[in-house]
Amino acid sequence: MKARLPKGMGGGPSNMNQMMRQVQQFQAEREALEEDLAGREYDIAAGGGAVKLKINGRHEIFDLVIDPEIIDPDDPETLQDIVTAAVNEAIKRAESEAAEAVSELSRRFGIPEGAL
Repeated sequence: MKARLPKGMGGGPSNMNQMMRQVQQFQAEREALEEDLAGREYDIAAGGGAVKLKINGRHEIFDLVIDPEIIDPDDPETLQDIVTAAVNEAIKRAESEAAEAVSELSRRFGIPEGAL
């Protein structure tokens, strides 16, 4: 006895072609999204605004401003900690926004979480 699948289900050529078009569309949108994310910029401040930096979606720092008042030659550790906190926050923000955007794209195409 053969099992019968509902109409539109199964491996027929039209379904395969439709699936391939969806995969191609997803790939094109994913590439466009990655390019968009790479070009985004994030402004981060740490230490009460004493350290400010700008980072892009590729995690490249392209601007760093340190208030001269917090530079203490007898206490370089404090400045190191503030700069480290600013860089880590910038990376975290860029990664979080990227993950959210990819998750939204995946949901639109019906791809389960974690499948990519």
